[in-house]
Amino acid sequence: MIRMSSWVSAAGLAVLGIASLGCQGEKKPEGAAPTGSAAPAVQKPADPAEKFKGQTLNLLTWEGYADPKFTKGFEEKYGVTVKYTYFGSSDELVAKLKSSPGVYDVVSPSSDVAYPLVQGGLVDPIDTTKISSWGDLADALKNLDDAKKDGKQYGVPFTWGPDYLIYDANVVKEEPKSWKVFYDAQYKGKVTLWDDISNIYLVGQIMGLDKTNPAALYNMTDAELAEAKKKLVELKPQVRKYWATAGELNDLFKNKEVVLAVGWPLTVGTLNKEGLNLKGVIPEEGATGWIDRLMITSSSKNKELALAYLDYVTTPKAQALVFEATGGYCVANAKAKEHMSEDLKKSPCVTEGETYFKRLNFWQYVKERKKYNELWNEVKSAK
Repeated sequence: MIRMSSWVSAAGLAVLGIASLGCQGEKKPEGAAPTGSAAPAVQKPADPAEKFKGQTLNLLTWEGYADPKFTKGFEEKYGVTVKYTYFGSSDELVAKLKSSPGVYDVVSPSSDVAYPLVQGGLVDPIDTTKISSWGDLADALKNLDDAKKDGKQYGVPFTWGPDYLIYDANVVKEEPKSWKVFYDAQYKGKVTLWDDISNIYLVGQIMGLDKTNPAALYNMTDAELAEAKKKLVELKPQVRKYWATAGELNDLFKNKEVVLAVGWPLTVGTLNKEGLNLKGVIPEEGATGWIDRLMITSSSKNKELALAYLDYVTTPKAQALVFEATGGYCVANAKAKEHMSEDLKKSPCVTEGETYFKRLNFWQYVKERKKYNELWNEVKSAK
């Protein structure tokens, strides 16, 4: 989800060309290797375009992370095919990866499950010297510890962004200032939440748990979890549906079934192009956010191709296309701005920079994730 120059260290790339010149007409010393037809063939470096030709790269990603806008160029460059499977939650990603070893080459975990993937040996360390734009990627993303182990880097920063409060500005005339608008009686049956444990983080913010400690949302006590459950059950009459995919959320807005939601910039960008008037805001309590990286699975059969993909998709031009395709997810390479339209440059990712980044409480590893999932299932089944 774009990086701002104040916290991205741009490193120039130096390309060293080494030429070896032979002089014709020189007298060869005694014992020199034969020339002409008797000389052994010189091995040329393998052309990646030929090396990977015909291969298939399989992605397991969040919705929108395999858009042809940016994958087509990679396919054409290397003569390969990019296939993808979308997952709808972090738990679904982990389940699919564990149950289907060898099927997926690249995954895009968020910051709440990156740590267990690394510690569990489900992903491989990445040779960042093979990522040509590594020096241009935001330090604030590269320096996080959840994708590191024993001094090695296991994830390449890709996108980041907010869990917005999205509203239909044609119906909700005044910009909501608080998440508490979800409880407003006039919007009964017009609210939709993501079917995910992140709703527990949301009510934790309403409760003010993260005012002094951002990690509190992800390490709630039993008493705090009980209070969060109570607030989520109280909210149920307001909820039209718990959405599972971005496409389902889009349909709820298009069909006029909802006017308020928790969602991502992708929904706002996509539906406004279709004539809707949606807006996304970060309320006064703040908002949670996600940092998505690209990782190479340890069971991948196409690891070299996967690394080439990570290199390609983090270049400035590709990152600009990612930004466009996702409707404004902030991207990791600040130089992507150079390839954006003037309209896209108006995004808060570009205009607010570091301030925008600091306003979000990014998802963290939840040690008691099973307990959070059990609570969320209890909320959904409550009468």
